[in-house]
Amino acid sequence: MNVTVVGQGYVGLPIAIYAAEAGHIVNGFDIDEKKIEKLKSGFSDSPEVSSDQIIQLQSKGKISFSANILDHAGSSIFIIAVPTPLDDNHKPDLKYLKNACELIATVVKPNDLIVNESTSYIGTLRDLVKPTIQNLSGIENIDYAVAPERIDPGNETWSVHNTPRIMAGLTDQATRRTVDFYSDFCSVIKSVSKPEVAEAAKLLENTFRQVNIALINEFSEIANRFNFSAHEAVNAAATKPFGFMSFYPSVGVGGHCIPVDPSYLAFSAESVGAEAKFINLANLTNSSMPKIISKRIQIFLDGNLSGKKIQIVGITYKPNISDIRESPALDLINELKLLGAIVSWHDPFVTTYNDQLSSELNSEIDLGLIVTPHDQIDFSPWKQSGIKVLDLSANSKNFGWPKFL
Repeated sequence: MNVTVVGQGYVGLPIAIYAAEAGHIVNGFDIDEKKIEKLKSGFSDSPEVSSDQIIQLQSKGKISFSANILDHAGSSIFIIAVPTPLDDNHKPDLKYLKNACELIATVVKPNDLIVNESTSYIGTLRDLVKPTIQNLSGIENIDYAVAPERIDPGNETWSVHNTPRIMAGLTDQATRRTVDFYSDFCSVIKSVSKPEVAEAAKLLENTFRQVNIALINEFSEIANRFNFSAHEAVNAAATKPFGFMSFYPSVGVGGHCIPVDPSYLAFSAESVGAEAKFINLANLTNSSMPKIISKRIQIFLDGNLSGKKIQIVGITYKPNISDIRESPALDLINELKLLGAIVSWHDPFVTTYNDQLSSELNSEIDLGLIVTPHDQIDFSPWKQSGIKVLDLSANSKNFGWPKFL
């Protein structure tokens, strides 16, 4: 089967690679010409894909990359895997998805299959993807389906291959064709009754996490007032063998999913006149954490951060990857600076951010903050110097200092 994957980022590239390894002829398309040239040379910044995979598949003629949509006119399946961020008003920004549909409309043929993997509000496939492509192409007999992505960058246990996939088409035929295609490289597939269910399931998955993280972050404030560790209380509660799931307090939430998907679900609710009280409150709670924590740090340092040297360890949104999208560590840096602190940061996965370079772990500081502890970070310079360190990381691992949240 000849397949085009529109978007070669954290989602699209792994899908393209797995489909090619399954025997399909895959065309990787992206409007970013520099990214395409890097892929052609075998460069990958995805933790899911190695350079060797790209080079070998290209040499075998199983995959190619192009920034010209006309190069993909021979495909019979188009997978949409483009970013769906929020705009400045925290509402869905679908310009990339709309652009992808418009480009596909220029090369699509009768009986082709269009599958949207991009996360969006409920009804996107039916109300946006299909009308856009159909109206611009003038072709009615095209199959449409949705298979929301479940990529977790850097996860060494769950990959495209073994993470269960949910999908549905606008017709039974579209569902069957989509299941048949993904079955070549996904081991577990669940088809649901209609696309809206699949779209809602993806939003619910991450809204569940957002709401529970917000609960624990709120609980952390309560624990602080009572002068006990929220982490210790969570671990104590987790001894119950049923009815409880552990979440840990944090600086906030980052990445493309947890900070974004709940807002798409809230938007979906508002579009049909329903309220999303828990979702909106959870969004507000988690987005407020950098400011709340910076003030707690100020109190810890005797109420004054002016001129205090603070170094943050880890500014990506999760350990062992280079992704800084929506990272709460970046907001924490800004909040600490607003309170007068001189802030540096150390992250082996990020070379520069905001015209500032990653610095080596420094002992000549007033305070060290552990935010995103990558596995390769060696904390011995801090331990040997005896400086003050606060562990803000959202896990139960002990790095040598008590959890601060």
